[in-house]
Amino acid sequence: MRKLLLGLSLISLVFSGYAQEGSKIIKRPTLTFYVSGIDFQTPQDIRSRSLASVTGDKDWAKLKELDLALGFSFMKGISENIDYSVNFSTGNTKYKVRGLPDNNKNAFLHALDASLHLKLLSDKYYFVPYLSAGVGASLWNSRFEAFAPLGGGVQIKIAPDNFLFTNFQYRVPVTQTANYHFLYNVGFGSPIAKAKVQEAPKPLPPPPPPPTPAPPPAAVDTDGDGIVDDQDKCPTEKGTVKYQGCPVPDSDNDGINDEEDKCPKVKGLAKYQGCPIPDTDKDGVNDEEDKCPNVPGLARYNGCPIPDVDNDGINDEEDKCPTVPGVAEYRGCPAPKNFDAANVLFATGSTALVVKGKTELNKFVDFLKENSDIKITVAGHTDNTGGAALNQKLSEKRAASVKTYMVSKGVLTDRITSVGYGQDKPMADNKTAEGRKANRRVEFTIDD
Repeated sequence: MRKLLLGLSLISLVFSGYAQEGSKIIKRPTLTFYVSGIDFQTPQDIRSRSLASVTGDKDWAKLKELDLALGFSFMKGISENIDYSVNFSTGNTKYKVRGLPDNNKNAFLHALDASLHLKLLSDKYYFVPYLSAGVGASLWNSRFEAFAPLGGGVQIKIAPDNFLFTNFQYRVPVTQTANYHFLYNVGFGSPIAKAKVQEAPKPLPPPPPPPTPAPPPAAVDTDGDGIVDDQDKCPTEKGTVKYQGCPVPDSDNDGINDEEDKCPKVKGLAKYQGCPIPDTDKDGVNDEEDKCPNVPGLARYNGCPIPDVDNDGINDEEDKCPTVPGVAEYRGCPAPKNFDAANVLFATGSTALVVKGKTELNKFVDFLKENSDIKITVAGHTDNTGGAALNQKLSEKRAASVKTYMVSKGVLTDRITSVGYGQDKPMADNKTAEGRKANRRVEFTIDD
């Protein structure tokens, strides 16, 4: 039986090219009757030994050793290459119940399964190999079992829609006591439903005769611009020959046609020959709104630069004393009269101001009283004599001492911030006595 199936498969591959011509073919409902051989022994030998051993020793069950069964199936196509079938078979056999000793009892084995068939070729070919898989159940001696039929075969066309089927199933047990066995099938199938006959399309009626051509219409010029409508691209608007009957274009839609518009791609005004209002000084404020059209300025000053009311070279937005001429060092305010920060001195190694230092500070106190809106920062610095930590504390205390003195003279404390930088910001070389003296200083800056 195994050699028969193998031979049929080889024949199908050799002759698969000899197929009938035709359109797409899907199998009609088909009823098949077949004869089966049931083989329990070969699967048991393969499982206990090996496929190679059974094949090599030629221990495959012979035809006379098989139990015969009869069956029928219903088959129908799903697509050109996929069919489904419902199969029933029955035959007298000794069922070897898995896990139980053989009882040598014969009884009819009734089996029902549903399978899908994957065909390697469509039904228009004479020899069609296929693979199959499905689910099934059997009844033997009042014992129900479930199995999965796996296998394949060859479908041989012997007449249109009539086939000879050869099939091999390996029934794999699903329930615990079901047993492995082979089923060999040979059968004949014929359709039980008539083939659908496609009706030939009805011939189309002859086309009606073409209408009699109308006489050519008289020339029409709807807009009266001297260009007839069939040559006029704007037949309802007066235009010119130059623009094929259309008006002179206005690309920027500013009401000034392109032939008169010096800026045809940008909206403008007639007074500027179609161009936008100019901005001579390029400050973003057009000349009609710019009070200083030739000098770049700001919109908030109507196009003029930021004013400098006191003409001290520092504009009013940065000038802390905008109505009094001053200097940049004091943010536009006048410098304190005869004030020199270098004269703000302390006793050696101390945070106490000497008399000369206090006298000098009085000049800066007067400056702050005259300019009550100014806030300042007092920064203390040291040379590098001594440790950095000690110098840091000393610079902070000297700056704080200056603030304390000025507050004692009537300057509000929130107008003065004191900080110390220790030896981190020298202004001269600490290697010379003169440099170290210059680095021991207090600096005054005007806050923003």
